[in-house]
Amino acid sequence: MNRGKISFGKIGFSLGSTKPISELSTTPCTAEDAEEQTASITGFGSFGKIQPEKNVKNDKEENDKEENEEEMANTMGFSGFGKKARDFDISQLAEETRKAAIERNRNNIEKLKLQLEAKQVDNKGKADDLPLSKDSTPSSLSIRNDDSSEDEDFIGPPLPPSLSMPKASEDDESDDEEEYKIPVTHELVLEHGTKTVSGLSVDPSGTRLVTGGLDYDVRYWDFQGMDQAREAFRSFCPSDGYPVNSVEYSCTGDKVLVVPGSAQAKVYDRDGIELFECARGDMYLHDMAKTKGHVAGLTCGAWHPKDKEEFMTSARDGTCRLWHTSQPHSQKNVIKARALNGLKTVPTTCAFSKDGLLVACACDDGSIQMWDHRKNFVNVTLNIKNAHTRGSDTSRLVFAYDNKGFATRGGDDTLKLWDMRNTKQAVHIANDLYNRFGMTDCVFSPNDQILVTGTSLNRGETSGKLLMYNRNTWEIVKELEVGTSHIVKIIWHPRLNQIMLGCGDGKVRLLYEPKVSHNGAILVVGKHRKRSKQAEVVVSQQVITPHALPMFREERHKSTRKLEERDRKDPVKSRQPDLPVGKAGSGGRVSAGGSTLSSYIIRNMGLRNKVHEEGDPREALLKYAKDAEENPYWVTPAYTKNQPKPVFQDEKETKVEEIEEPATKKIKSD
Repeated sequence: MNRGKISFGKIGFSLGSTKPISELSTTPCTAEDAEEQTASITGFGSFGKIQPEKNVKNDKEENDKEENEEEMANTMGFSGFGKKARDFDISQLAEETRKAAIERNRNNIEKLKLQLEAKQVDNKGKADDLPLSKDSTPSSLSIRNDDSSEDEDFIGPPLPPSLSMPKASEDDESDDEEEYKIPVTHELVLEHGTKTVSGLSVDPSGTRLVTGGLDYDVRYWDFQGMDQAREAFRSFCPSDGYPVNSVEYSCTGDKVLVVPGSAQAKVYDRDGIELFECARGDMYLHDMAKTKGHVAGLTCGAWHPKDKEEFMTSARDGTCRLWHTSQPHSQKNVIKARALNGLKTVPTTCAFSKDGLLVACACDDGSIQMWDHRKNFVNVTLNIKNAHTRGSDTSRLVFAYDNKGFATRGGDDTLKLWDMRNTKQAVHIANDLYNRFGMTDCVFSPNDQILVTGTSLNRGETSGKLLMYNRNTWEIVKELEVGTSHIVKIIWHPRLNQIMLGCGDGKVRLLYEPKVSHNGAILVVGKHRKRSKQAEVVVSQQVITPHALPMFREERHKSTRKLEERDRKDPVKSRQPDLPVGKAGSGGRVSAGGSTLSSYIIRNMGLRNKVHEEGDPREALLKYAKDAEENPYWVTPAYTKNQPKPVFQDEKETKVEEIEEPATKKIKSD
């Protein structure tokens, strides 16, 4: 049956026809009878009472009447109402819709081509890069502008601009490769000190830098507030006598973890103010899980990548401990690293995975051990035995951004790339990379396709090397000689797109590319040195009277009662006489040493009449002899008339008498 047309109108359900279907279909009838037969077959007729059959004439009259009513309705504006509705052709409507969609797609493609032409002209700006014509379309679109059958078969909205780019030619591929450039064209040097920079960290926003060195100092640098003088705005010594092994910013950049060589880590804020210090454990306890903290020197530390309040430290007591900033007096969890023989081994470095679900450490027995953060830290989730040479200190373990791989920098002069899905052996190995320090770094690039590490100076070498390996092919993408010393710490900041190196000569080298790097070192280079303002002429001098200051100001009391009571207790203001001294003394006064009247007088008179002797007393008297002889005043004038003349013995006679003196008598001997 042909059902190409659907008529909407008066719907009825006729139950009057009792003929079988075969008879209805074979008997000749008019168009009206055919409609009635069709209605009876399909089950649609007139609802209500059974109407008597009408003859052909009555049907014609009714049709003429309906046509007249329809013309009248059209004239009066009621063409949409009536007994008989419009007839719709589904195939025709579908064809019209299909053609409209194709036309709409053509217009969208034309607009897309114009956008691509403008973009190519802006990017390249070359004469040979001509814009696309209207007849040419991107190859990624399977639509052509010719009126072919394939064009008509395409129905649907156009592809988005990100998926409708043309096929890249060789020039375009080279442009894509150059779009992600390695920022090593320019260099900026910061002077940390004279010894190796062993700790380096940048906050997530890229505004501040923290460095720590083997000279026991930690320095804070601010890129926005630093000029060409390149000086740190804060410097301090976290633990006197211990080198700084590591410094790390938290995931939000509000705290800094400082790991010195002592057994206690410290946490500072962004301005270098100490927040707290981790507790120290009891070194006389055998079980390290029973202590509140580490009992040996720290080796490394790391913040949780998702939780800004949790961090981890590893030490030479064979444990890794998880801490929470709200409980610095005791650790949160204790992880014991075990060797193959079951004894404890020293974790030399530790790290969290990028999602924070794994806690990993590399030990001095050459193994790499990982635990699930969601479970207890008793059983090891992943244990790679003999990952590096036994007895060597693995200096770094870092996870890739996709969490599918990780890299280790060993003390056995190797760099290894591992796959988390298959850890039986390393995916790639780089040998003969001399490593002298226990904190030599390795990092992944922000696009997760390049692995970067540094080397130390060996005998006969003059500069450290920065090596960049392709993660997929393990080819050396870049080999760069930086400075004249070792390369220890490395940071490739994803936001700044700058490489920061901590070197063995105490300098921090910042590598950047002005076109692809942002802020950071570029802000420092663009600033000038601040000039100190010196006042040549003093315009006015401020004079402050002493009594105007608050410290010299007298208190004014509303009531003098308390002041009088206070003055009464003061013996000086109240003029209280000294208390009498008893035999034993009282109040600290004793009766010895001038307490009596006689001793007091003797002591004072002796002080007054004390003659300070100067030289020989005879000479002091003889100097007045001549004056006394020439001008006598007291005794000599009274005896001038009757004073006898003194007669003195001659010296020669004295000598003769001495000679004539008889010798001593001899002693008789029996």
